[in-house]
Amino acid sequence: MNPQIRIDREFHFATVFDSDTGAYVRSGVYKNGKDTGVDPFRAAFPHLVDVGIMGSCAHGKKGFCRDAGVGCYQKGAEIEQANMTLEDFTEIVLQCKGKVDQFALGGRGDPNLHENFAEILKLCRNHGIVPNFTTSGYGLTQEAVALCKQYCGAVAVSWYRNKYTAHAIEILLAAEVKTNIHYVLGANTIDEAIERLLHNGFPKGINAVIFLLHKPVGLGNAEHVLSIQDSRMKRFFEIMDAGNTPYKFGIDSCTTPGVITSCSQVDIASVDTCEGGRFSCYISSDMKMVPCSFDQAREYAVSLREHTIKQAWESPAFARFRDILNEACPDCKERAVCLGGCPLLPSIVLCDEKKNREVHKHEQ
Repeated sequence: MNPQIRIDREFHFATVFDSDTGAYVRSGVYKNGKDTGVDPFRAAFPHLVDVGIMGSCAHGKKGFCRDAGVGCYQKGAEIEQANMTLEDFTEIVLQCKGKVDQFALGGRGDPNLHENFAEILKLCRNHGIVPNFTTSGYGLTQEAVALCKQYCGAVAVSWYRNKYTAHAIEILLAAEVKTNIHYVLGANTIDEAIERLLHNGFPKGINAVIFLLHKPVGLGNAEHVLSIQDSRMKRFFEIMDAGNTPYKFGIDSCTTPGVITSCSQVDIASVDTCEGGRFSCYISSDMKMVPCSFDQAREYAVSLREHTIKQAWESPAFARFRDILNEACPDCKERAVCLGGCPLLPSIVLCDEKKNREVHKHEQ
């Protein structure tokens, strides 16, 4: 084990991150030297930075995302920008050194195809930051896998239902790289998800299956948004609640409202709600920082050409984003855990009460 303890003196809590296992734990807010058990609302600096090093996606232009039933939220098949330069990435690393535990490398394409992939991974580790990334598996070579083994904490392979995806999982596992599957859970994919969970349908040897809630952003289809009233969604949470799947089971924070309303056996301390602007942020390839990567309209964007990461973190734009979480659902008994769910996309929040309040607000 290699634990890293950080003390947030501004917001009075502590974190422990183990760079060997990826385990991350936050204390409650401290008062008079004692842990109050109250979760801190935010940190003085992001703990996880999602860095969009890819500005373009050759994979998406071949139509593979569409064929896999995945609607790229960054419009990788339509938008082509320059990848993040090594100089820009270096500047991000230097500002985050000693403050950030992990980088999630992503963007509009597969990070393993970045022209400076090796240098990017080395830079992270040389400055005490654990790099992780998500790939469709497209173009993943043995050389890239060797770099993953040496430098990465974990690699997530998006479930693209293609030969190259299966091959990527195979060669990563053969190299003993901690490998997760990222599965986009939508109305068009939930039947398959349930079937695979019940019948051991994911590759043997993976670390975990992480389910990411489908969002109607970019090429994401609004018809694929799941409802808490969908009987399949109820079945999915029943499987999660039972906890006897052959795989470790994970969800993104966007799914947390559904866990709160549908699961009785899941330890709520093991899940967290939206961390955008509170403990994490996203930086695009053109150096725009937003609380969450799904802010594709850049409503809350701050340019890192003109501001530091710390200045962006404390900006009025980020404060507006946090205000939505701070003010949501004031009368709900689960407010402290849920914070109203996604501030960007009310339609994905797996809670009837939240949707009812949104409808009433618009009627007024």
